[in-house]
Amino acid sequence: MSKDELWQALLAQIQFNISKANFATWFKNTGILQKKGPQVVIAVPNNFSKEWLENKYNKAVYKILHGLDDEIREVKYTVAKLETVVQLPQNAPLESDGPVSQLEFQDFKVNKETNLNPRYTFDNFIVGPFNELPHAAALAIAGNPGSVYNPLFVYGGVGLGKTHLLQAIGNEVLNKFSQKRVKYVSSEKFASGIVNSIRNHNIDKFKSLYKDIDVLIIDDIQFFAGKEKSQEEFFHIFNSLYEKNKQIILSSDRPPKAISAIEERLRSRFEGGMIADISMPDFETRIAILKTKSQEKKINFSEEILEYIASNIQRNIRELEGALNRLAAHQKLNNRAPDIETTKVLLKNLISSPSKTTNPDKIIKAVAFHFDVKEKDILANSRKKEIVGPRQIAMYLIRMELKSSFPSIGNKFGGKDHTTAIHAYNKITKELENNEHLNEEIGLIKEQIYRL
Repeated sequence: MSKDELWQALLAQIQFNISKANFATWFKNTGILQKKGPQVVIAVPNNFSKEWLENKYNKAVYKILHGLDDEIREVKYTVAKLETVVQLPQNAPLESDGPVSQLEFQDFKVNKETNLNPRYTFDNFIVGPFNELPHAAALAIAGNPGSVYNPLFVYGGVGLGKTHLLQAIGNEVLNKFSQKRVKYVSSEKFASGIVNSIRNHNIDKFKSLYKDIDVLIIDDIQFFAGKEKSQEEFFHIFNSLYEKNKQIILSSDRPPKAISAIEERLRSRFEGGMIADISMPDFETRIAILKTKSQEKKINFSEEILEYIASNIQRNIRELEGALNRLAAHQKLNNRAPDIETTKVLLKNLISSPSKTTNPDKIIKAVAFHFDVKEKDILANSRKKEIVGPRQIAMYLIRMELKSSFPSIGNKFGGKDHTTAIHAYNKITKELENNEHLNEEIGLIKEQIYRL
């Protein structure tokens, strides 16, 4: 296998372990400069990238390379330029004959005016019982934006297809109504734009960017929580567009009522249209997704292997694709498809028991993140309502997920008596029997726990 093929195989796997932004930032203009015996030397564009890869990603890079070629025992980085390093497309065409490769940096294929990736369409969006409602609403909106389900609020866990669905709406609107102006933006980018405009004293110029938009799509709206100025400016933009019957589409990892530290007037706007959730896909849908992705990648695996993947990866569509990429890299290296035993070895790091992949600290961190409170406050003795509730949920989850004893749970939370942990566990258990909202929150927190 050539150096380039080895590096491409690595990229196919590592892109599912880090965010798209970090993938594009730190693996741009990189490649294998030299492979000599057990040592691989990786070329990077500058000293800053070299230091970051060595300190932040070296462990992951080595693990993947060693998995692809067990002869590799050492990875080094050096500043160098190569003709063969992976280059991000500078002027990548928006259309091509074949399906997008998972080795390509898709973020750089977006339309610069709309921020939409043309690869996200309704045609390649897999529909199942877990997403029928948001898909139906999305189709209706694409056919008549601004007239039905306004705003549309789609929520669900990470990797379940929210971004794909939102961008599919935008692309379909442009196909049907070429004169309409569509803008897709993440909440982080929106908030960053507000901060920069305030710093540069040109907030009116920032607002003007959105005043003539026909379809505004904001992804991951939960990141507005606690950002008062961002919420204020978005509220005004929202009202201005809504009054003109312009379509607004939002996504979040939780329903509006579960987003803490957000203004009630915004929450009321979010709940004024259609709220639709995307849950985890069932077994049959996961099989359909795997088969579709396999066809796109022009690879073929046995039913036994696909069923093994679908049975063991249930929470995240991205993880399904990550598993396929790992098997595809192995197949390319060895010129044959892996058997079921090899598959189990290759995917052992993706497929593991939840009890082995979390701990009390991760649970507390996930609860603090969800409720937008500080971890130290959860562990302290505060009796504030906004702290007591999250603390009790954290105790409940440590008991449920880790089977920890009540005395050990009490000790974890500042040496509290075990009866405090028992009370918290019993209280949350009883509330879950009749509180649908709490059930949703617990589910979202669990998803966050196993992503940490």
